[in-house]
Amino acid sequence: MSAKPPQNATSGSGSALVRAWSSLLKPVFVPASVAIVILIAFAAVYGGTAEDAFSTLNEFIANGVGWWYILAATGFVVFAVYCAVTKIGRIRLGRDDEEPEFGLLSWFAMLFSAGMGIGLLFYGVAEPLMHYLTPPEAGQVAGATDAAANQALELTMFHWGLHAWSIYVVVGLGLAYMTFRKGRPLAVRWLLEPLLGRERVEGWIGHTIDTVAIVGTLFGVATSLGFGVQQIMSGLEFLGWIEASNEWILIIVTVITLIATLSVVSGVYKGLKWLSNINMTLATMLALFVAVAGATLFLLQAWVQNLGNYVQALPELMLRTAPFSEDGWAAGWTIFYWGWWISWAPFVGMFIARISRGRTIREFVAGVLLAPTLVSSLWFTIFGDSAILRQRDVGDVAPEGAVNADTALFAYLDTLPLAALTSVVAILVVVFFFVTSSDSGSLVVDILATGGAVETSRITRVYWAVLEGFAAAVLLIVGGGEALTALQTASIATAVPFSIIMVLACFSLLRAFRYDVAQMPTYVRVEQVSSSAGDAGTPAESAAATSGGITLPIAAPPPSSPFPQHGPKRAWRGVRGISATFAGLSTWQPQVPRRDSSGLLVSVRAVPPTDVAIDPETGTVIVSAAPVEDPLGGEVFDTPEFAASHQGAIVAAEQNGDPAAEDK
Repeated sequence: MSAKPPQNATSGSGSALVRAWSSLLKPVFVPASVAIVILIAFAAVYGGTAEDAFSTLNEFIANGVGWWYILAATGFVVFAVYCAVTKIGRIRLGRDDEEPEFGLLSWFAMLFSAGMGIGLLFYGVAEPLMHYLTPPEAGQVAGATDAAANQALELTMFHWGLHAWSIYVVVGLGLAYMTFRKGRPLAVRWLLEPLLGRERVEGWIGHTIDTVAIVGTLFGVATSLGFGVQQIMSGLEFLGWIEASNEWILIIVTVITLIATLSVVSGVYKGLKWLSNINMTLATMLALFVAVAGATLFLLQAWVQNLGNYVQALPELMLRTAPFSEDGWAAGWTIFYWGWWISWAPFVGMFIARISRGRTIREFVAGVLLAPTLVSSLWFTIFGDSAILRQRDVGDVAPEGAVNADTALFAYLDTLPLAALTSVVAILVVVFFFVTSSDSGSLVVDILATGGAVETSRITRVYWAVLEGFAAAVLLIVGGGEALTALQTASIATAVPFSIIMVLACFSLLRAFRYDVAQMPTYVRVEQVSSSAGDAGTPAESAAATSGGITLPIAAPPPSSPFPQHGPKRAWRGVRGISATFAGLSTWQPQVPRRDSSGLLVSVRAVPPTDVAIDPETGTVIVSAAPVEDPLGGEVFDTPEFAASHQGAIVAAEQNGDPAAEDK
């Protein structure tokens, strides 16, 4: 009798690969992978001329579509503010009776964490100092002057403030609305369903949208990882531990990508959550140390002034394209930033959407715009103004007026006490950001590649994590002396098509919002007023008396509802569940507050006078307004996301014969 070979390990790995492959949306995964590999291969094959090629491409894109980026980014600010201040702001990102998943303190803490990243460490000292020493021609301010110092922080906050976060608002708001309120899968394509319809979104157009989002996101993450590698290597060299080289680039990328890959394979989400939270704490402690060890009073004064200068300069800066300037400043800074933020929009947008369920659109926009903007203003004031003050008084942060972006942070930390320790802490923060960004970035890309599946295969996530690290290494090595330009160009080029998708998404979401607002009732509670408290009777009796003997209570969720019953709403719910990274978030648990069941609830809607006509003979009131058409066409999905959404609740109520569902 022949012995059978062992099958367990082989069949297990084989079945895992089969499951991973079957979970992927092939029309998205294959084109995205091919496009990414082709772009990386092109950079590698033509490495000998890559420096000139990247510089030429960067100049071509800046001159050709730079105006579009600037116009689109400002348009996103207008879109976000419009959604917040109009009736659209009352729409809840979830069911109408849903409480926010996270308390206000927890939510703000995670929004703060979304504003923290490799970029803040890389540019915290370098960008304000560069603007101070080499201001843009369009600003007509001489370098290394007090006016240049004030302008430097205006420009820095312009790049990291409302415009950046308005870009994230578009994608984050769209994902939260379409997923939590309308029950669609968590994918970018569904942002355009109100404009294109379900059939087109599920066809080749939708596949193309998600493919573009994946390519842009991967190179956006690769750009940040590239900045991180540059800063880690420069920090180690600054400490005298290594000598920068291509070999060290490969070693750093390999080691950190391996750590990120191990976290993906092990599935240690709690460990990753704690790592990200500890990292955010280390970054905060580093900023506090610099603020206390430096000119503390000066920084407090500077922060207040920087906020005022930013508000004052914003109207002028938001549409500045500098067509008469020849210094290329706009291409190297503003246009690069808008392209970088757009390429990061699916990544950050999905994170802020995930933590904002149950918030109103007004709360969402206000929180997402203000919280990270304040964090960025504090960070750049502490590091940027401190470095500018040191450079003005001593001149040792940027000797001979030349700023090295890779070492600027370490050069400034070297002027403070405990320089070696703080430099090591800064390197650790960058390493941790690299790991968490790679892990969460691979998760976001994998969600898009599977058509919106929240639970994805570890195998495919490892694939994306390795590809992100490989792309960063190739861009750094072939970019040579223009490595920074190579990273910037990768972001700008891959973000061009996605910027068009985002503009279309704004118009698409406005169509959906218009229908929601038209269907949004105003509820009025009618209760009997008695002469004394003792005459009021029971709540049920009061309601019955008010409604002429018909008891119409305001009902709490039925026992069959998937939402748990809660006690009275509490303003303080602690900080449990906080995670500074997308991959560290736990599974969402719906929360609905207990509602008072007393009184008669009346639904009223405002009708414009122009839509009302009164028959002079009979006095009959005729409403002539045509009903607003649902741009989503009442589509139904057989998915858990749809069942847990506001639209799913309406469909379930209609199927159960609840007449109140028609008013929602």
